Amino acid sequence: MSAGAPSGAGGVSRGAGAGGLRASLAGLTTRGRSFLAAGVAAALCAYVLGQGELLRVGLLLAVLPLICVFALHRTRHRVSGSRRLTPMRVPAGSEARVQLRMENVSRLPTGLLMLQDRVPYVLGPRPRFVLDRVEPGGRREVSYRVRSDLRGRYPLGPLQLRLTDPFGLVELTRSFSAYDTLTVIPRIEALVPVRLTGETSGYGDGGRRSLALAGDDDVIPRTYRRGDDLRRVHWRSTARYGELMVRREEQPQRSKATVLLDTRGAAFEGAGPDSAFEWAVSGAASTLVHLLEQGFSARLLTDSGTSVPGSGGSGGSEKYGASSGGQESAEAAGLMMDTLAVVGHSDGAGLTRAYDAVRSGGGHGGGGFSGAGGDGLLIAFFGDLDDVQTEVAAKMRGRCGAAVAFVLDSALWAGRPSRVEARVGRLRDAGWTALAVPPGVAFGELWRRAGNAPVGTGTSGGWG
Repeated sequence: MSAGAPSGAGGVSRGAGAGGLRASLAGLTTRGRSFLAAGVAAALCAYVLGQGELLRVGLLLAVLPLICVFALHRTRHRVSGSRRLTPMRVPAGSEARVQLRMENVSRLPTGLLMLQDRVPYVLGPRPRFVLDRVEPGGRREVSYRVRSDLRGRYPLGPLQLRLTDPFGLVELTRSFSAYDTLTVIPRIEALVPVRLTGETSGYGDGGRRSLALAGDDDVIPRTYRRGDDLRRVHWRSTARYGELMVRREEQPQRSKATVLLDTRGAAFEGAGPDSAFEWAVSGAASTLVHLLEQGFSARLLTDSGTSVPGSGGSGGSEKYGASSGGQESAEAAGLMMDTLAVVGHSDGAGLTRAYDAVRSGGGHGGGGFSGAGGDGLLIAFFGDLDDVQTEVAAKMRGRCGAAVAFVLDSALWAGRPSRVEARVGRLRDAGWTALAVPPGVAFGELWRRAGNAPVGTGTSGGWG
């Protein structure tokens, strides 16, 4: 059995060859092996007892499975298969639809086919479909849904076809080669816009008051250059200097933001969809999506100092996520969501690398970055903080235009006595807008609460 079909959105599964006769013999079912054993036993008994009629019965029982094996082995159905996965990236707890398409591209009709797709157990039971006779050139389409409460990347496939004879004596499996990958990203909660202060003028709330989307004109014109838009000709300066002059054009600045995710294994207890770490990952994903929608240039930073910037753009935007409303923003969001889909606990014991990345504006492996220092927005999701790590986190505040911290203390989540309020108080004294995260609270509620929280002392800006 061969395959050849146009690719669907999820890729094409190409079938393997028919295989050798030995592989076909291995496809005997329990019924087929029973027939073969009974036939051989009957033939031996007939030889010992001298019963000719019993010998004919034994030969019939033994030969029938072999005939079915040879018939299926000689079958040369050319069947193509494709898989379409919609969408290929879904939040945890949401469903994705998988559509399978089979087409008989040979000149002979097929027999009874059983279609089976290999699916990880976390996505649900393995789907199986029985396809009746498919005419030459005919096609069949079936679909199923997959769902996972655990984020990650899960392979789908390869697709398998099972051929059987009319008597159920032989069953041959033909595997296709291609597979697709379903990316389950963290749960994303829609966030309401809150007023941010202290960021640079750009596409954020503060930026929209000072810069237009197309940029502002410089009051000093310059000489016309080949390729300049004639609509930007400054006629008053042209008449004054006697040569063609055009207005200068500044590129709009973008509001910058850093989302820091603490992934230290020692900072979180428990596992599963309702654990504190999964809450932090979901909160970071929701924040990044919201910031990109609001026009911020954002990056994802972990405690190990690894930075995940957005793609595209020019100049400084290569170091951040791209502006909202374009393909670059979608690519930036997709890159960071794919990272959060597989992020796990790190072996680090402290936040020193993250502090260095924020202070120097660079991340290991993330390329240059203009940091949150000076006028950027810093939003952090911390796990357990001892006295030393609290001081390190407090120093991250630096000259950031605004800094917000969500602290997930393991003792608080486990119902044990906790010192999280003392840690949060220290962050507030350093200028953070800090909140302790109790178990079971929705991130959207804390987001709104952070927008109304008083700014800590010693800060030049905050959330109004």
